Amino acid sequence: MAGRPFVDTNVLLYLISADAAKADKAEALLADGIIISVQVLNEFANVARRKLKMPWADVSQTLADIRRFADVRPLAVDTHDRGMALAERYQLSLYDAMIAAAALEAGCITLASEDFSAGQRLDNGLEIRNPFA
Repeated sequence: MAGRPFVDTNVLLYLISADAAKADKAEALLADGIIISVQVLNEFANVARRKLKMPWADVSQTLADIRRFADVRPLAVDTHDRGMALAERYQLSLYDAMIAAAALEAGCITLASEDFSAGQRLDNGLEIRNPFA
């Protein structure tokens, strides 16, 4: 399980973007199997509805499609506590720190995201990789 990447919301949003090259890369990641948290699902739904104005039915279908290929991890108070510590230690935004905390709790060694510094390493060697770089 540690070999599968934890994927941040910003990567999955390319699945529904007009950027074909990035959509293809996001789709390839998804097809290989990924790990995400409930936070990623929530953020995806929020952006799809508010910014992209997708109908609810389309949002629900896209999330169902993502969940077929993703191991979705729950959020817990321990995740919150670890995220708070990461935010302080690495000067991360709170939401980015919660993503990193969930990745660490899932035992991932890679976090695919555009929101962190590519190549950055966090606790226990979690490496940030920008799949589009």
